[in-house]
Amino acid sequence: QVQLVESGGGLVQAGDSLRLSCTASGRTFGGYAMGWFRQAPGKEREFVAAISRSGGSTGYADSAKGRFTISRDNSKNTVYLQMNSLKPEDTAVYYCAADVTYGADYYSRRTREYDYWGQGTQVTVSS
Repeated sequence: QVQLVESGGGLVQAGDSLRLSCTASGRTFGGYAMGWFRQAPGKEREFVAAISRSGGSTGYADSAKGRFTISRDNSKNTVYLQMNSLKPEDTAVYYCAADVTYGADYYSRRTREYDYWGQGTQVTVSS
């Protein structure tokens, strides 16, 4: 088992930045690809960004490209999502997720491939 705890959400204005953190406990953090997803009211959970076990491969949703950056520090069991130039449409609950994978440079964009999920952190962007 692994437990994931997100932090860093909050209420900001359009154009501001936030950095989300997700810290894992339990099994070896380096054995997971990590992803960030979000869910707005009335909408399905959607992919935002992901990073491979090694940190060498990353992927982003089109809505996040150029504004968000995912990174990880395996020594701290933590994955980050730096979000810049936030927009009202970024308002959602943000979840981190862990995918047990043997591929060092693999990550998935698919919700169903992730094995563990955090409780989420609210991000609200006002216009």
